[in-house]
Amino acid sequence: MEYNLIIDELLSAWEETYKKGQLTFWVFLALKEGNKCMEQIKEFVERMSQGTMTCEEQSLYRNLRKFQHLEIIAYDSRRVSKGPDRKYYYLTPMGDELFKRFAKRNILLFTNESIINLLNK
Repeated sequence: MEYNLIIDELLSAWEETYKKGQLTFWVFLALKEGNKCMEQIKEFVERMSQGTMTCEEQSLYRNLRKFQHLEIIAYDSRRVSKGPDRKYYYLTPMGDELFKRFAKRNILLFTNESIINLLNK
């Protein structure tokens, strides 16, 4: 098998596993920006990840319900001109603190100069 083909297959498998754990991060990041309905969260994730992340509505709803149950995310209902009321989700104070701690422990470490140097090698 050709070297580049092997690399591409390995990269796809790695990214598939990596992305499964990223949905929560992207949802929290979207809500950190401000209150959003499900469609806006989905659009935010796809736009901000430059198309590398996509999410199915079912996965998003499951994720939102799970964190709502844990009181990390909440929502307000708003009337819309057509159809049922729309839910606008937001981080609760506990969700905001959780996200800050997660980012500090797992994301911001990538701003460390020695790590940046290794990534750019």
